[in-house]
Amino acid sequence: MSDLSNRSQEYVDGALVGFAVVGRDAHGEFVIRACNDPFIQMAGGMPADWHAFPIPFDALLPDQAGVALREQLLACFTSGAAQELQQSFTLHDGVHPWHLSLKPLRHTGSGAAVREVLVTGFDTVSKMQLAHELEVSASRFRAVVDSAYDAIVTINEHHNITFFNRAAENLFGYKSAEVLGQRIEILLPERFRANHSRNVKQFADSVQMSLRSITPPRMDESNSVYGRHRDGTIIPVEIAISKIKVNGVIEFTAVVRDISERAQLIDLLKKQAVTDALTGLPNRREFLDFVEKVLGTDDLLSVFILDIDYFKKINDSYGHDIGDEVLRVLAKVGMSIPHESGLFARWGGEEFVAALPGADAALAHRIAEALRRRFEEQDFEHAWRVKPIPFTVSIGIVTREAGERDVDALMRRADRALYAAKESGRNRVEVG
Repeated sequence: MSDLSNRSQEYVDGALVGFAVVGRDAHGEFVIRACNDPFIQMAGGMPADWHAFPIPFDALLPDQAGVALREQLLACFTSGAAQELQQSFTLHDGVHPWHLSLKPLRHTGSGAAVREVLVTGFDTVSKMQLAHELEVSASRFRAVVDSAYDAIVTINEHHNITFFNRAAENLFGYKSAEVLGQRIEILLPERFRANHSRNVKQFADSVQMSLRSITPPRMDESNSVYGRHRDGTIIPVEIAISKIKVNGVIEFTAVVRDISERAQLIDLLKKQAVTDALTGLPNRREFLDFVEKVLGTDDLLSVFILDIDYFKKINDSYGHDIGDEVLRVLAKVGMSIPHESGLFARWGGEEFVAALPGADAALAHRIAEALRRRFEEQDFEHAWRVKPIPFTVSIGIVTREAGERDVDALMRRADRALYAAKESGRNRVEVG
């Protein structure tokens, strides 16, 4: 092979479309000095059949198949102008239309004679098939994104929204056309807007973001944030973010999931964890947490324990359903004690407790005594399931000592005061 052929072959080796360099031999006949496998396959040959260049043009492309290309080659050599050609070739799997481009090669100055012609060709059917496959893939992607349950929002490096799917429209209440080009802050509660740009940068530069570049984005509790609906409603959401580069420009794509129902369920479970199921009052745990917080300060605090007198007789005489109703009545009246910062809770069984921050022993006694009298006198309204059930209560009160921090010790003192009230005849208030 000549040096010229070697240089030409290096030029076309490895190309994905058909390439050939066509020149002329000493007799002026067209010869192919270099070409790649796709060009040979285009002409209907097998690459293994051709081992040496140059290849006679007529040997690779018989007259019938190559007549149109020959005419364009002649025009290109003669005029020195590039040529275009649509040519069909019959291959083993059918007829393939190819688009051929012919470019003259002079190898020296622009005024020199054309030494060779570079022929470039691609199968237009394959190109159309590829275009079709890309369109199908794009259509499939659009269908998946548009039908996705989760909202998908993309922002560019300037934090402007560039993509907003149908689920995002449903979640945030905006049409896509209304938010495209807008800052992402439009979807955030106002209290989060000022620091959002800084937070995005920190997130993008974080180790977490680096890890997510090699692991699938996930949604978890740490990704729970808040969005803002068009009508101003705050929406609890969960978010998974991916950072990608598109044409050298950074984009962030967020998959946003509405967790309103989950948040409501979590709130309900939290409430149930600290609420007595029968009476709706705070339970023992919530009461102890409340008292411990007050004891963590130096504020004045009084507490009392209340017990229904002879409650077992009520259950035995009327049944446990009526006994439960008595407990609910007591809870309803107890919640109305005139102390704004106080907490009335169910301690367990027929025992109830109250915490009265800021109340000294005298004030706590007046509150407890007023409550005792209301039960004794049935001074409250209630639609009893049966006739009104008479009952009384005993109450034990204590006030925290200076520097007292132990909630258990405080409640033990209150319990002793309650025991003293019962030992003294019940239906009374005792200060411990």
